Amino acid sequence: MAEPDPEPIPSGAGQRLGAPETLGISTLDPGHRPPAMPPGRHVTIRVRMLDDTEELFDVSQKASGKVLFDLVCSHMNLIEGDYFGLEFQNHQKMIVWLDHIKALVKQLRRPKHTILRFAVKFFPPDHTQLLEEQTRYLFALQIKQDISFGRLTCNDTSAALMVSHIVQSEIGDFEESQCRSHLLNNNYIPEQMPLIDKIMEFHSKHNGQSPAESDYQLLEVARRLEMYGVRLHPAKDREGTKLSLAVAHTGVLVFQGHTRINAFNWSKVRKLSFKRKRFLIKLRPDLNSSYQDTLEFLMASRDCCKVFWKICVEYHAFFRLFEEPKPKPKPVLFTRGSSFRFSGRTQKQVIDYVRESEFKKIPFERKHSRVQHNSRLSPLPSPRHHQVPTESAAPRVDSPPVRHWQESALVSAEDPSLRTVRVSPSHQTNGHDDRTASVRAEEAQGPARQNHPEHLNTVGPYSPRLSAACARPHAMVNGQKSLELCSHSPDGQQPSPLTSPLLNDACSVRTDDEDEVRRKRFPTDRAYFIAKELLTTERTYVKDLEVVTVSFQNAVGQDEATPESLKSAVFSTFEPLHRFHTGFLREVEQRLALWEGRSNAHIKGDYQRIGDVMLKNFQSLKPLTTSLHKQSEVLLELEKACRSSRRLEGLCRDFELQKVCYIPLNVFILRPLHRLLHYKQILERLCKHYQATHVDFRDCRAALAEVSEVVEQLQGSLVKMENFQKLLELKKDLIGIDNLLVPGREFIRLGCLSKLSGKGLQQRMFFLFNDVILYTSRGMTPTNQFKVHGQLPLHGMTIRESEEEWGVPHAFTLVGQQQSVVVAASSLTEMERWMDDIRVAVETATTSNGPSSDILSCSLTNNKCPEDSTAEAESEDDAAAAPSSPERPAPQRGNTMVHVCWHRNTSVSMVDFSVAVENQLSGNLLRKFKNSNGWQKLWVVFTNFSLFFYKSHQDDYPLASLPLLGYSVTMPSESENIHKDYVFKLHFKSHVYYFRSESEYTFERWMEVIRSATVPTRSVRVPNNKDSNPH
Repeated sequence: MAEPDPEPIPSGAGQRLGAPETLGISTLDPGHRPPAMPPGRHVTIRVRMLDDTEELFDVSQKASGKVLFDLVCSHMNLIEGDYFGLEFQNHQKMIVWLDHIKALVKQLRRPKHTILRFAVKFFPPDHTQLLEEQTRYLFALQIKQDISFGRLTCNDTSAALMVSHIVQSEIGDFEESQCRSHLLNNNYIPEQMPLIDKIMEFHSKHNGQSPAESDYQLLEVARRLEMYGVRLHPAKDREGTKLSLAVAHTGVLVFQGHTRINAFNWSKVRKLSFKRKRFLIKLRPDLNSSYQDTLEFLMASRDCCKVFWKICVEYHAFFRLFEEPKPKPKPVLFTRGSSFRFSGRTQKQVIDYVRESEFKKIPFERKHSRVQHNSRLSPLPSPRHHQVPTESAAPRVDSPPVRHWQESALVSAEDPSLRTVRVSPSHQTNGHDDRTASVRAEEAQGPARQNHPEHLNTVGPYSPRLSAACARPHAMVNGQKSLELCSHSPDGQQPSPLTSPLLNDACSVRTDDEDEVRRKRFPTDRAYFIAKELLTTERTYVKDLEVVTVSFQNAVGQDEATPESLKSAVFSTFEPLHRFHTGFLREVEQRLALWEGRSNAHIKGDYQRIGDVMLKNFQSLKPLTTSLHKQSEVLLELEKACRSSRRLEGLCRDFELQKVCYIPLNVFILRPLHRLLHYKQILERLCKHYQATHVDFRDCRAALAEVSEVVEQLQGSLVKMENFQKLLELKKDLIGIDNLLVPGREFIRLGCLSKLSGKGLQQRMFFLFNDVILYTSRGMTPTNQFKVHGQLPLHGMTIRESEEEWGVPHAFTLVGQQQSVVVAASSLTEMERWMDDIRVAVETATTSNGPSSDILSCSLTNNKCPEDSTAEAESEDDAAAAPSSPERPAPQRGNTMVHVCWHRNTSVSMVDFSVAVENQLSGNLLRKFKNSNGWQKLWVVFTNFSLFFYKSHQDDYPLASLPLLGYSVTMPSESENIHKDYVFKLHFKSHVYYFRSESEYTFERWMEVIRSATVPTRSVRVPNNKDSNPH
């Protein structure tokens, strides 16, 4: 048999991150059937699962390995099956992986007598990259096996900690006699008896931890161990020293015993090959290295070399390439070398596929767990993907150890919205499929009426037209109960900032032709619709004031932990404003009621004006200017009180999780300042619309002068207050930094970038300030916070494009005085935004000592400046680390703009935030889904880059929210058959919504404000103490 020529690492066959995207076909890809079963004699193959059950599969002998593997994944309803494989012992008594391309008959000599083991094949460096709860559960089972068989070696403390998490997932909360009895009857690690007391001590600290959380914590401990995911292959060096070779996501590893003595990163390896018994590693030339050009290891046989070489090729392709390598063309005359190649999706394709796709929630069984839990697949695209996993309400049904699975179990994916999967007996109750019962209501409505887990947040207790199976569990979403369709989060915490059931047509009365008749009875003058915008936004503003004057006072103000100074500041500032605007709203409602009277709607009269009402009230507003100046005092008092009282801090945090507090509390406090800008814009539009001779023009112009005077007085403090408010908001989202609020620091941009490290490209959240750049990561911790890994001072920093240098699209390098960081943006536009902002910030930081912020200087004098602390290089092992404290951390808001940017892989600047507060809008819209028949009427509020949906303007809290970052707003095309006026379309990937307004003016306004959120500005602004305008 000819020996294969040295085979290069297939770097040219695949493409790096950013290359054109191609479909990776998988078992459960919507729209694609698994490979068809070829004709021929069928054989029954036995597969042992990770939970030690055995399954039988009928396949054709001529079928490829991928057909069998797809049957196994389809049987388990496994979405992220690409991390796994089937291993077996071949005729040479070697453990090998089943080849997906070769026919089974060429790999299994005696298929009836061969047991294949389903196991983890590719171990990612960070378990947060596993986006499905079921995948993490299977990884946890693999870790359980590895520590039981002695493959995953560690010290006694780590072993006891891992076993304690396993026990927590199997028997639940600690009870001494039960735990001791369970440990005596079950052996999880070699030499377990001496460690029982330590295991029980750890177990007692896990109370309240769900099985899904236990899986996460188990993987968190395991991934830090040196032998995590390592499979040793015996070898010798040239001197005959016994060694072992292994492969990981980083490259080829060399062990002596269980101690790693060397590692060859993929970036340093030029070629891997083998010749007879010799395994060869050819390195790239390096003048600073003492290694030879080619390293040689002697293995037991040629077959041992080939087995290890194959797994190296697969590991390199899975973790380093962007897409599956293309097959080599078949030679005409003869072959030379091995034709083996990696077959399947790469890790990048798997992550993108799961994030961008929508899946039904399918229960799965935890075989060894006695806990009454509800496990289901969680289709986590971003948000839910990065939280502690969730569970659903599926009753546990004991299953026999061996079940028979026919090829008819394959998924029929011609219509992904209507497909059904025949489940095994373990997933059926009384002959019925639990999974299809729970989603039948959504399937009947078509794909556009299904749950859109990445986009629409339900924050209300009503979700109509639910089946009985769907309505069982309840979850806390932003602090309130809602009927759950998507997932159930531990501790009643919302599972994701972007996850929730979609409002359906039963939410309100359908309106179509009758609405057309109703609209014709109303005035058509543009001034009327401008005045109506004043009315609708004033209704929302008064509701926002009530959040502070009523809800906050009831929840926090009555507590003894609240200092009198804070109560006095809130009451004296907001109570007069609330009284004034309640009266103003009443007058506006009365005027609009006269303006749109049915009997005389088209008769001109003195009541068809609004300027006189605004002028009279704005003249009365002047004495309240003192209250408007006190907004900064309220913000400062609240921050100081929270810093001095943990109880008050907890009360405020709990209040922010309530349903009425749909945006951060600090934003409500600044609402009166923002409202003045809205009045100014409305009056400017009225003055532009009216002719100078119009009866309302003079009053509107006088009212504009009044409000402009107040705005000019408050403009300087507004800029500083917005920056201070943003820093306070970011402080809640970040952990690992205590000096975020320092004098002179100003926020510029936040967003998602990929950081290049030894482990490849890692998703990180970057925060740009006028003096420093912070980079963070988000683990699946219950706090919903981002952990700071490093900071780069801007003073002396340089920045350069480095796409060609690293071969990564949209890459640029930040060169600091103490360290350099290579990052990649998601697009060319994103890269330009970041580079422009960083360059301006660096220039400002170099030429000045930083702006002076009166607010920060007077309030937070104990913090150190960032220059006092050295920049820390990121420890990749600390990424997404769980808190060491045994206390359960309190949850934070999970729907802030930081989380939205993380899941949408985009960025937002301070300029964008300033524009957003000026572009707030409220009003009734008709909404329609892509495949629904009728339109439904909703009260919609646009603020904080999101749409919030209510049944009516009288509701105290929204039913759902839709973050708009990443969405596009357009007009529907002719092919979409939307034969209505004033309709705009919101779409993001496969998510499509149609909204219909009542007039040309309201249509233009909604398009304008939504575009302000979906199309971020390119302007760069580094604020300083001389700024007088928000832009």
